[in-house]
Amino acid sequence: MQTGTVQKTEMDSPVVDNGVNVEALLGAREALTEAPAGAQFVWRATCDWVNGTHSRSAVKGFHGLGDEQRHKTEFSFDTDHPEIFAAEDMGATPVEYVLVGLAGCLSAGVASVAQNRGIQLRSVKATLDGKMDLQGILGIDSDVRNGFEDVNVTFAIDADATREEIEALVAQSQKRSAVFDIVTNPTQVNVTVA
Repeated sequence: MQTGTVQKTEMDSPVVDNGVNVEALLGAREALTEAPAGAQFVWRATCDWVNGTHSRSAVKGFHGLGDEQRHKTEFSFDTDHPEIFAAEDMGATPVEYVLVGLAGCLSAGVASVAQNRGIQLRSVKATLDGKMDLQGILGIDSDVRNGFEDVNVTFAIDADATREEIEALVAQSQKRSAVFDIVTNPTQVNVTVA
């Protein structure tokens, strides 16, 4: 949870600072409107099996703005299953990473929209839960879905704003969230063997 800062100008009127460079975002939107080919991004991840149900994934490079790009550092993510599934519990489960991705995307959206609308945030906390019946994954009942039955996201937001303004921040974040879209709409996924 990051706390925003409020700076005062010479005339003692608050300047909103949620750590989001809205000018750069709006500039990128304008540039990509004029050159839509630059908006075509390809995100990548690699995954190496370690042992049992433990794997390690990494992200470093991606394609965007018409060229290859790189993060400042390679990010690594361990996935595993908990000990109650006879596993080593060396990382979060893959489905927990889905919740983390959704939480991060929605929270980033809240901060960006708040900055754009001149709303100072003091704190943003998202709590997520996803209900799942393991009978599908374990092959007990083929009529049970393997994925989440539903996902609940609850935001606790402290900001210089009314409840209606805060609800509007969350609604706009949800509307523009890539991960919300991925989770709520079918996406064609192609799995092959090299």
